[in-house]
Amino acid sequence: MSSLKFALAVLFLSFLIISCEKDDDIDTEKPTIDNGFTGAFPANCDTLYFGESFELKIQFTDNSELGSYSISIHDNFDHHSHSTEVTACELDPIKEPINSFTFIEDYTIPEGSQAYETDFSISIPTGNENGLFDDGDYHFFISLTDKEGWSDQKGLSIKMLHR
Repeated sequence: MSSLKFALAVLFLSFLIISCEKDDDIDTEKPTIDNGFTGAFPANCDTLYFGESFELKIQFTDNSELGSYSISIHDNFDHHSHSTEVTACELDPIKEPINSFTFIEDYTIPEGSQAYETDFSISIPTGNENGLFDDGDYHFFISLTDKEGWSDQKGLSIKMLHR
């Protein structure tokens, strides 16, 4: 009976040791957002125009596998900050929003991708049922998540104007 207990104890300890081994394949690196290449758009301090479209050109990379990304455009009339850029943009005076523009969209990246470049058009309406959108200072916020859940964000200050 004692040899059975010994064998069970060895088996149990072996199981514990195997289950506690480190998994060297765990992704511990966050993905990257690049809008500094030639042809990238938008960049910090760029201007978007109501009633027009623009081509979103941003590159995403990850050491393992990309997951998804989201774009958020919202007013910065109160000069709050989530800018990730070193360059400061010239801001208009602080103002109260009357009919500010908001855009929030989530996008998927093809499975298995370690690199991905956006290449599609976003249309900016001139207004809504409340009238023309407020022009002025806005934030263009990009959030990227890889398959493991690591994320990177890029906050750009932009102007949105009517022509």
